[in-house]
Amino acid sequence: MAKRFWPRSLQGQLLLAIALALLLAQTISAVLLYRAQADRREGLLVHTAAMRLFSAIREDGIAVTPPDRGPPPPDERRLRVDRSEVSPLAADRPRNTDAEDGLREIMEGQGLKIGQVIVVDRPLSDDPQMIKRLQRRAAVLGRPERERPHHLLAASIELPDAKRWLTVRIPVPRGEPALLLTLIGQTLLLYGLMVGAIALIVGRMTRPLAALTARLEHFAAHRDAKGQLEPQGPEDVQRLILAHNAMENRIAAMLDEKDVMLGAIGHDLKTPLAALRVRIESVEDEAERAKMATTIEDITHSLDDILSLARVGRPSDPLEPTELNSLVAQVAEEFEDMGEPVSFERTERLVRPIRATWLRRAVRNLTVNALRYGKTARISIERQGNQALIRVEDQGEGIAEDRMEAMFQPFARGEPSRNSATGGAGLGLTLARAIAEQHGGNLVLRNRQGADGAVTGLIATIALPLS
Repeated sequence: MAKRFWPRSLQGQLLLAIALALLLAQTISAVLLYRAQADRREGLLVHTAAMRLFSAIREDGIAVTPPDRGPPPPDERRLRVDRSEVSPLAADRPRNTDAEDGLREIMEGQGLKIGQVIVVDRPLSDDPQMIKRLQRRAAVLGRPERERPHHLLAASIELPDAKRWLTVRIPVPRGEPALLLTLIGQTLLLYGLMVGAIALIVGRMTRPLAALTARLEHFAAHRDAKGQLEPQGPEDVQRLILAHNAMENRIAAMLDEKDVMLGAIGHDLKTPLAALRVRIESVEDEAERAKMATTIEDITHSLDDILSLARVGRPSDPLEPTELNSLVAQVAEEFEDMGEPVSFERTERLVRPIRATWLRRAVRNLTVNALRYGKTARISIERQGNQALIRVEDQGEGIAEDRMEAMFQPFARGEPSRNSATGGAGLGLTLARAIAEQHGGNLVLRNRQGADGAVTGLIATIALPLS
């Protein structure tokens, strides 16, 4: 599931990673800011409680100097101080020990001797008296009901000398909505600046890399060094593109040199082979002449296979839309005209751009192998999804599973001897698979099994994508 939502491109992964890092950093910053704001608000409430308690103590005639902490909050004089012999908060909610320590420090810092200190936070709904007081104040000041606080801070101190408790209740104001809006605006600004800037930088790197990837794919498919890529992007990426261009030129030059060399070899060898074919006509022994002609024919076929295998990666003929049933039917008719046991089953019309000469040769090679090792060949075409499957089946002994892949190697033969009467040069399957891959497909071998599990033949399948 995670892979489905994780972007596959380098640019997408970098941007997502940076966005997640920014989100984590902003979350931590918001938590720290909220805690700092809560501590500041709690300190202000404790200070307000201390100032009101000092005022109440002075009203009771006890000489005390209030702390010099700046001007008192505007609502300090409106806060009511209750006097009782027992603290009304002793059995209340869990106590706020940090606020208690702060309040004690303020009171004792001014030389006031106090006993216990109790500070609690509780919902406003638990204090009907405070609710009525706030309602009256809201009616006088004209404040809407929705601005009423949710909870309050209640502080109670013990005066041992006076043998009584003083208790003050302070409404806790609602959180500042501007803080949340500030955090959201800050986050959006950071995202816009950071992600936008990094997107420009990463895009400057990934665009040349994407162009280089497309160029590599083109060269791998066509081995054509024309229209090389122009260096762009950062200096490191430009050096990579220049190195690729140099390597591409070198590979293309080597391939051209190989084609020239193979053409020369084919010409230089076929000419004397043709001369030998003419000269053996003077041999009087007919059996000996037939053997020599067969040998020359085998050499010619092997030479054709070797040259074709070497050139299959750089075909000169273009792709042309071709109806596959007609192409395969032509191959089957060639063998039928020679009296070979070859059958072909047509299917729906399948048209695909191919190099007809090459694909015809691949089907012919598979058919020759089927006749050589399986005595018969049954060719069929089937559409499966977005693929066209060309199957060539025989009734031979099949191939051992551990030797399937080895049979695609050059000069590998199903019959281990090098006798030309029992097998070819071992290039048929190699060439057929190279042709299938040249068309974007593949060649697969599979043993056909009967009801009892015994191998009843071999199935060679060329799978070609239809789009």
